[in-house]
Amino acid sequence: MELTMTSQTTPAEAKPYIAQFRVIYLNVDFEHYIYFSEKFAESLQVEYFGTKEGVLEALEENFPADVIVAHATSGGLELLDIVRGSTGYGNIPFVLMVDRLSQDAIDMARNKHADDIFSVKFEEGDLLTRIKYFKKRQWYVANKASQIIGSQGTKTPLWKRAIDVITTGGAVLLLSPVFILVAILIRLDSKGPVFYKSKRVGSGYKIFDLYKFRTMRTDADQQMRKMAALNMYNKNTEPAQEIEATGLCAECQAGNKCKNLLFHDGKEICEKLYHFQKDQKAAFMKFQNDPRITRIGGFLRNSSLDELPQLINILKGDMSLVGNRPLPLYEAEKMTTDDKIFRFAGPAGLTGLWQVTKRGKGKADMSEEERTQLDITYAKEFSFKMDMQIILKTFPALLQSENV
Repeated sequence: MELTMTSQTTPAEAKPYIAQFRVIYLNVDFEHYIYFSEKFAESLQVEYFGTKEGVLEALEENFPADVIVAHATSGGLELLDIVRGSTGYGNIPFVLMVDRLSQDAIDMARNKHADDIFSVKFEEGDLLTRIKYFKKRQWYVANKASQIIGSQGTKTPLWKRAIDVITTGGAVLLLSPVFILVAILIRLDSKGPVFYKSKRVGSGYKIFDLYKFRTMRTDADQQMRKMAALNMYNKNTEPAQEIEATGLCAECQAGNKCKNLLFHDGKEICEKLYHFQKDQKAAFMKFQNDPRITRIGGFLRNSSLDELPQLINILKGDMSLVGNRPLPLYEAEKMTTDDKIFRFAGPAGLTGLWQVTKRGKGKADMSEEERTQLDITYAKEFSFKMDMQIILKTFPALLQSENV
C-alpha cells in the first residue's frame, strides 16, 4: 500500500484524543524533545533517544512503540533505511522530521518509504490523526489475516493444553514467593502497576496482551522534562539564551568583545560558550536513560525475571509452552504475505523449533527467512513427540551465553 504525505492538510476540527500512543523520538537536539513532549503531553507517551543505536536496541528488545518520530539529520535517515530493510520491524510506522518542510523533503521521505514528514515544530499537519490512522491500518491487517488463518483451524490440541496447564501451573505455584517478592519490590521502588503489557500477535493471528514485570517508571517523560529544565536554565548562573544570543558572557559584554576566543570546527566561538554547551549536552546524555529504568527494573532485566509473568499468558491460553514466538504488531504485519502467513496457523509459544535449531547447528545468526520457514514447519508438523524434543533441547540452550 503506497501512502501519500498529508502534512500539508489540517482537519478543521480535531477531536480530543483519550488514548495514549507510545512514541520513539530520535533527535540530538534535546530542546526539540522538550517542545515535542510538552506539545503532545496529553496524547503521547514519548521515549527520547539521542542516537539511532539506542532506538535499534529498544526495537531489538521489542519496545512497544506505535510510531517512530526521527529527525532526518540526527540519524533518522539511516535509521529509516535500517528499519525498512529489516523483516523484523520493517512495517513500524515511521515519521521523519526536518527543520523546514519543502517539496524536496517530502519527495525524499516518500522515496525512502517514510509514512509521513513534518517540520520539527509540527506547525502544519496533524500528527495525532496520522498515528490514529497507523493503528487502524494495523488492526485492519490483523482482522484480514485472522480471517485467512481462521479457515485453517488453529485450535490447541487437548494434550498440548494439558501439558501447558500442568507444567506452568506447577511452576507458578513453586515460584509464587518470587512473584510476590518482586511485586512488592516494584511497588516500593516506584509508583505504577506491577505488570507491564504489550500487544502481541499469536496463534490464529489473534492479538493479546503479553505480560512482563514493569521495569520502567510510568512518569519517565515528566521526570525528563523536569531534569532538562533544571539543567538547561538553572545549572549555570548565565542563562543559555543570553549567552547563545550574543555569543558573549557577562564579562565580555562589558567590553563588547570576547576575551577568550577559540577556534572550533573552523569557526570562532567564545570559550565559555563552548564549555557551557558541552556541559549541557553531556548532562543530557548522562541522565537520558536514568528516568526510565527503575532500580529494581535493571536487576529484573539482567536476570530475565521480568519475563516470568509470561507463565500467566500460558495459563490463560494466550500462548503455549512450545510454539512460534508471538510477534509485535508491526513485525506480524510483515508476515501476512501468502508465503509467510501460515506461521500463525500454529500455536504461539515461549520456546520453539527455530530457537533449538539455531543452537543445535551452532548458528550465531539465523536469517528471517530461515526462521519463518521453521515456524511454518512447526505449524504444519507439531506433535507431542516434537514438543518433548524441543523442551529437552531448550534446557541446555538456556545454559549457553545467549538467550533463546
